[in-house]
Amino acid sequence: MAAVIREKFDALIIGFGKGGKTLAPFLADQGLKVAVVEKSPLMYGGTCINIACIPTKALAHMAHLISREGLDKKSKVKKYAQAIQEKDELVSLLRAKNFDKVNGHPGVTVITGTASFRTSHEVQVETQSGAWVIEADRIFINTGARPVLPDIPGIKSSRVYTSTEMLDLAELPSRLAIIGGGYIGLEFASIYANFGSEVTLIERGPRFMLKEDRDMADEVQKVLEHQGVRIRLATKVNRIQEQEQEQAARLSLTPSAGREEELVADAVLVATGREANTEDLNLEAAGVEVNERGFIQVNDKLQTTASHIWAIGDVNGGPQFTYISLDDFRIIRDQLFGNGLRTTTDRKQVPSSVFIDPPFSHVGLTEAEAIERGFKVKVAKLPAAASPRARQLKQTEGLLKAVIDAETEQLLGFTMFAAESGEVVNIVSLFMKSEQPYTVLRDTIFTHPSMAETLNDLLANI
Repeated sequence: MAAVIREKFDALIIGFGKGGKTLAPFLADQGLKVAVVEKSPLMYGGTCINIACIPTKALAHMAHLISREGLDKKSKVKKYAQAIQEKDELVSLLRAKNFDKVNGHPGVTVITGTASFRTSHEVQVETQSGAWVIEADRIFINTGARPVLPDIPGIKSSRVYTSTEMLDLAELPSRLAIIGGGYIGLEFASIYANFGSEVTLIERGPRFMLKEDRDMADEVQKVLEHQGVRIRLATKVNRIQEQEQEQAARLSLTPSAGREEELVADAVLVATGREANTEDLNLEAAGVEVNERGFIQVNDKLQTTASHIWAIGDVNGGPQFTYISLDDFRIIRDQLFGNGLRTTTDRKQVPSSVFIDPPFSHVGLTEAEAIERGFKVKVAKLPAAASPRARQLKQTEGLLKAVIDAETEQLLGFTMFAAESGEVVNIVSLFMKSEQPYTVLRDTIFTHPSMAETLNDLLANI
């Protein structure tokens, strides 16, 4: 039996995600002795690089290009296999770079194994070569989140995949069923429809894109359906049966107003939410509590119920974006080595993008949210086709929308379903933080031709 390694560190980071991998070298530069524990060698760099943002956006870009080439189905199948290979090469490259950057940093030790709290200051790590017992003054939990599997009979069929597993599917499914109409489901629907799959998106709720204004949601639905995505709203999945002879899965569906029916698919993607990766941590031994959703409970400075333990990124139940995890690092940096004033309440006008085709981006309030909060609003809309740049790119689908406070003239919200919206929304987010009247953005000089200059035309419509 291998001897247990016991070692004292100033700081222990459990999980290799964006916040943790940025925090580790920073703490080491302050003179601290730092350990980083990662459960899987396939997750160096965290969720974004390995199983989320980077691989999905790489596939989305390839799918967009392929959809414009007018290829037959056989050619698209080959292109898909090539795209998966290129995605794998990109992920492997970035994973290795991230590992080398952290592990090669003076003062940082990376340990690959499963961490579990023994006490609030001691963590045991089981590795392939033996066990470590690490004592640390400060501990940072950065273990991320994973897809939730709903309680549907047959959900563990070999034809059923989570978003993580779907990224390793080497062969393009001819027929794809997606359970869940959230951001992840929408992105995969757009990607696989562009690659040539027959996609059916199944949403249990009665409304498409529930949190968005109806005019924007309707525009997205129209474009996706034009791409070939079949959208089934108010539909329950009763069970999934694997059909070995057909090499397919048979889904039993019940619409809210209709009889039970069947849908056959070569692959089924489950995209019904995410849950915290905490099952191995033995949080009770550390005095760390979780909230009603199972995510680690934190205050506005990301401290858990044990004040020397912090939770960073998706595991704390905040917005599930890698750039939020990076901002978690900034809060901790300020708390430990700054003036200690930065908190999660400082986050205002945080933009988001869903990388469907074209991308859907938003910042601030929707029109419905603004009205519900008592604002008197003015609204401007502009079809994406009005943009010369959109016509150059041959991406004229979509719609832009701005919501203005009629009393202060400030921009309350902005939504852009159009080409390059993931870039333009960042400009608008920065502008909204300045709290200037919308006319300043309306009259700002942008380069031509660009999608950013579409803001001039949009805001001129008020």
